[in-house]
Amino acid sequence: MTTTNYRTALLQTLARISFKLGDFTLSSGAKSDYYIDCRTTTLHAEGGRLTGHAILDLLREHKLKPVAVGGLTMGADPVVSNVATASAWHAQQHHGAQLIHGFLVRKAEKAHGTGRRIEGFLEKDAPVIIVDDVCTTGASTITAIEAAREAGMKVIAAICLVEREEAKGRDALEKACGDAPFLRLFTANDVRAEHVRHLAL
Repeated sequence: MTTTNYRTALLQTLARISFKLGDFTLSSGAKSDYYIDCRTTTLHAEGGRLTGHAILDLLREHKLKPVAVGGLTMGADPVVSNVATASAWHAQQHHGAQLIHGFLVRKAEKAHGTGRRIEGFLEKDAPVIIVDDVCTTGASTITAIEAAREAGMKVIAAICLVEREEAKGRDALEKACGDAPFLRLFTANDVRAEHVRHLAL
């Protein structure tokens, strides 16, 4: 499947099973006439596969070479796993392709065991990407960026599947990223338009 096809198929899946019209209250407290639950796509067998490959394609497009991807639990969890698995598949198909490992950021350090806040891959100075499913205020992504940096890793980009295009959210994300780019696969309007197109078929 080509880059365009991975992304197109992912958009179609998001529009079909993750997008809802109605009266919703977002986690920020704001009201919205639509809701996008990306987890129904990222935890879907085919949707998850498409998520991993579409993000890998985006990394190649922007010439980003992380050794790991991570994000704040739990919205980022399936995204992280899907990207890591897709990288292993790609490495099998293309000898020499880099494996991308995964890590998850807890909302708070656990009070038992090792007391770690980051689970999975953790290596000082490693170039990493922060991922999330939906970005509105950017708070979850920013928390993960800060945790990764506090752990000594180098954040080289942040990526979300769907950006709701809230001006304050993008401003906050770009400020948190600093010199690293903030990228998205789709806007909420992209998903809405595809949802409307699907209903009209």
